Amino acid sequence: MYIILVYDIMTDKDGKKILPKVFKICKRYLNHIQNSVFEGELSQVQLRELKIELSRLIRDDKDSLIIFKNRQSKWLEKECFGLKDDDDFNFL
Repeated sequence: MYIILVYDIMTDKDGKKILPKVFKICKRYLNHIQNSVFEGELSQVQLRELKIELSRLIRDDKDSLIIFKNRQSKWLEKECFGLKDDDDFNFL
């Protein structure tokens, strides 16, 4: 399954501790493409594990996490402009 994950962590006192943990978890499962945006192919099991790990950190009243799912990346057209943010950036 092709996943695009986007998060927004409020950078209050606790958020500053949570943010690097969320980034590190996402980086383990997906490719970092821009600031708080990740993409990649995951199995159902991997996606479930990722969601469990992140749900332990995301605060329902302050943070947000959005996961876009598609069967395959080939059904998604991606158009990019400007600088790429990371060496792991992938063009489809």
